[in-house]
Amino acid sequence: MLHVRQNTSNPMPGEILNAPAPPRSTALAARTLPRSLLYSIFARIGGSGLDTDAFETLRASYRGGFLGKAVAYGNRQNEIPSSLIHSLRWHPVRLISFLDRPYYYGAKKKYLDWITSRHLATGRYDLFHSWSGDCLRSLQIAKQRRIPSIVEVPTWHRDGGKQKFEQAKIAASRGKLSGFRKWKARLLLHRSRFIEEYKRADFLLVLSETAAETFRMRGFPEEKLFYLPRGVDVERFKPGPRPAKFRTVFAGALIKRKGVQHVLEAWHRLNLPDAELWLIGFVHDEAKPYLKEFWRDNIRVVGFVRDPENYLNQATVHVFPSQWEGSAKVTYEAAACALPQITTREAGDVVRDGIEGMIVKPGDVSAIATALEHLYRHPEIVERMGSASRRRVVENFTWDHFRTRLLDAYATAMRTAR
Repeated sequence: MLHVRQNTSNPMPGEILNAPAPPRSTALAARTLPRSLLYSIFARIGGSGLDTDAFETLRASYRGGFLGKAVAYGNRQNEIPSSLIHSLRWHPVRLISFLDRPYYYGAKKKYLDWITSRHLATGRYDLFHSWSGDCLRSLQIAKQRRIPSIVEVPTWHRDGGKQKFEQAKIAASRGKLSGFRKWKARLLLHRSRFIEEYKRADFLLVLSETAAETFRMRGFPEEKLFYLPRGVDVERFKPGPRPAKFRTVFAGALIKRKGVQHVLEAWHRLNLPDAELWLIGFVHDEAKPYLKEFWRDNIRVVGFVRDPENYLNQATVHVFPSQWEGSAKVTYEAAACALPQITTREAGDVVRDGIEGMIVKPGDVSAIATALEHLYRHPEIVERMGSASRRRVVENFTWDHFRTRLLDAYATAMRTAR
């Protein structure tokens, strides 16, 4: 079984049991925790998205009294002293910000790794926690100094869920390049970097059962995987009154990977009276042809918003048929707002089929349309699933639950290293 805090010997795969986090003093007393943690992330501390994950992660070690240092690209919070955060907000890689995004981001990640490796080399830390793609050099230093290491994987194994795969052809003609183009090519993050990080890390934090399975396919032992689903602020994201219309919301970047094209096609097929579809998220170019092809007048393109809770809590249903995620944060947020969801197993483990929503296969437009029509015609099921969704996150997926599980991962890493 995946490492996971539990109160029974046989949980179902992907299921987090209804066990509230114990008081902090009790939880810490039962663990062997590090003395000084070094944490690095290609994000800021505090804010939205990944920045929130970083902040809640650091809260666990700061409140536990063992945060040594965090290396990140900025700091947007006041709870954790800035003296414990090495901010790279003003970094020399800015000088090449004119490069295309893959090259610039690759350079920034490698710079983060270089700075972090220098911290590790001081010998001040006894546990290292970073993210895949951010830490190859640092993991090498951790191995040399026998510092236990944890790498968090935000999605799946780099090779996805394929049983068989071909080695990626990485810059096969790199030797023919010269000068500036060859230098640029060295900035890119190649598949081999991620694969090597997986191997070097002592533990891998995976966000869902589906993500864990992609590592099992590659022969990773169960004891190397630690299941760490995300959390949600249940005071910020909470239920609102149901709208008079049947209002479906898709929340997330409008890109094909998240299945927005399938939502649009399903919605176009149904032509439901007295219903509307809201699209919450930045509209990428790849979505625009589908918006044109499947447009109906009852579609509202809201765009990116900084207060998604004020749109989710006005909805009837959340639809998110993503093809590839680790554990989509919007599924936690929609559940906290008491929305039934039409989603995929690839989006994470928040929704159980028939309880908090309906699980469909990625790309199955007919299944999405059938699920939407079913909820449209059965408001009593919407209410039942919505109540179950809110209960699910309150009992299992708050940030307190997240921090408790994270401390378990740290304690496991320290115990194994002894």
